[in-house]
Amino acid sequence: MKTIKLLGYAFAVTLSLGLLASCSKSDNNVVQLPPIGGYNSANEVGSADLLAYWPLNGSGNESKSNTAPSTTVGATYEAGAKGQGLKLTNGYLAFPAITALSTTSQNMSISLWAKVTNNGGPGVTDGHPTMLFSLTRPNEWAGNINLFSETGGRAATNDTLMMKGLVVIKNADGTANFQDIINSPNPSAADIANGHVGNANKNGGKWAHYVATWDGAAGVFKLYANGQKISNPAYEVRGGGNALPLNFFTPTRAVIGTFESVVSGTPDSWQQPANANVDEIRVWKKTLNAADINALYELEKAGR
Repeated sequence: MKTIKLLGYAFAVTLSLGLLASCSKSDNNVVQLPPIGGYNSANEVGSADLLAYWPLNGSGNESKSNTAPSTTVGATYEAGAKGQGLKLTNGYLAFPAITALSTTSQNMSISLWAKVTNNGGPGVTDGHPTMLFSLTRPNEWAGNINLFSETGGRAATNDTLMMKGLVVIKNADGTANFQDIINSPNPSAADIANGHVGNANKNGGKWAHYVATWDGAAGVFKLYANGQKISNPAYEVRGGGNALPLNFFTPTRAVIGTFESVVSGTPDSWQQPANANVDEIRVWKKTLNAADINALYELEKAGR
């Protein structure tokens, strides 16, 4: 009996050592977590094409250029989607020009975490959209590229969010070419019959990860939430699928939480500072693919 017990104990010790050995360790003896989508951290996703990154971990500074906001309104920091995040109370951050964002990229992707609540509905007279991030155009409400939520159409108790990506492309003659993409929360029966696909995006009032991608070679605009595509495919292909590269109006600057018209003091009534939480903003000069977007979501969700 004693021999059997000793053999069992030896087997358990051997198994434990084997499990420990299967986890790789760095030189400082810290256990390395398994990769997600081939990446060890969110910082590795599209790293060669990353133009700007705002960790918003207690500071509004853009980390690659160390650019601080030139204007800060209604901004504090609290627990975010990953570490600390930005809380805006009728607030925004506006930045001076950042060199990496001042030259047009034909393709672009923007990712961020946001906690957004609807602000419209029956009896509400000042329901309005919530701008999350914009690379602005001078003296215009809509920037060169924008990611926001149409929060003015539903009551705060409604968790359905309409997200919108919007690009404004400078034509050869200097005019503006507006292109947008949404998740179409409530497509009609006729729309569905014509190939529209709706997505309710039930993320109102809670943290969610959003990505907008623009593919200039094919004129394709897509929108993702929590690692999955939510955009209505009936609206994704623009310009007949022909090349439609971005072309910025300049000068441009980054604004988190509102419209350029608010910052410059010329807003319409529906253009207001945000009441929202925002975290982990990244801008790339490439179109992220679906696998990388899902990996980015999973890595940031895991705090990596």
